[in-house]
Amino acid sequence: MSKPKIIDNNKKPITSYLEDATPLLSDPEQLRKRAEELGYLYFRGFLAREKVLDVRRSILQILDEQKLLDGKKDYMDGVADLTEVHRYSKEDISSNGVGVPEDIYRKVQKLENFHALAHSPDLLNLYRLLFDADPFVHPRSIGRIMLPHKELASTPSHQDYLHIQGAEQTWTCWVPLGDIPQSLGGLAVLKGSQKSGLLGVTNAPGAGGLETILCGLDYEWQGCDFTAGDILTFHSHTVHKSLPNQHPDLIRLSCDFRYQPIHEPIEQASLLPHGTFTWEELYEGWKEPNLQYYWKDSTFEMKTFDDSIRWQKEKIC
Repeated sequence: MSKPKIIDNNKKPITSYLEDATPLLSDPEQLRKRAEELGYLYFRGFLAREKVLDVRRSILQILDEQKLLDGKKDYMDGVADLTEVHRYSKEDISSNGVGVPEDIYRKVQKLENFHALAHSPDLLNLYRLLFDADPFVHPRSIGRIMLPHKELASTPSHQDYLHIQGAEQTWTCWVPLGDIPQSLGGLAVLKGSQKSGLLGVTNAPGAGGLETILCGLDYEWQGCDFTAGDILTFHSHTVHKSLPNQHPDLIRLSCDFRYQPIHEPIEQASLLPHGTFTWEELYEGWKEPNLQYYWKDSTFEMKTFDDSIRWQKEKIC
């Protein structure tokens, strides 16, 4: 008898659209039930479009100053000057998984409106409903400024918990900074995959450097065309990935914010800047003191990073 074919979820295509959870905002019990079932919540038009585009504008202004945009196009379109983009090496644009060299990323991390977006009242209210507890915003906000560089790899399938640790009930909020159709490299999630717990990984190119091994699992990939104002939030065990950018000259901008119940443990690095920076240098020139060191008055149970759970093994299918 021939052996049954082992399913490899990494090779399966996206087969359905993300389910809009907006109608559940008025029913917290059903919202939490949906989150537990799917491992993610998607909301169309959740944030004010102009507020999101304001952050996009600030980042693109930085890229424009670095001569990375096509001067013949409206810079808000995010069209790259490919000659300038390819003056950077693969190592330059792969540093820290953010798509640009560290000197440019420092300028992005210094943007007050970028960090302030994570503290939007609508987001805080959402996670208060989801957790049925007060949420804590991780100060370690991440920007993705994915230049259309020929050697920049897409982010492989992965679970955030391996990189964040701390509380398992940490949820990532992925915010597209502009309209991101699937062809521009939007996010896809593996519906219900959080139910399988932590999965094995293998080395892979792309942000994070680890790919989740999905052999023998049979979950469904879901995605959609995102517009500015949409958010996609998911549990730290939910498998997700970015799609390849099929536009040779367009830049994909997005950000990752993270939230957890304030009473749950946290790993120390989640209170540090994303990158080799200090809060002192990033806060220079900020106007809103409430966005700075806001966690100092909180008492957390600190969890030590456990590198042993990031174990590697060969793929089996």
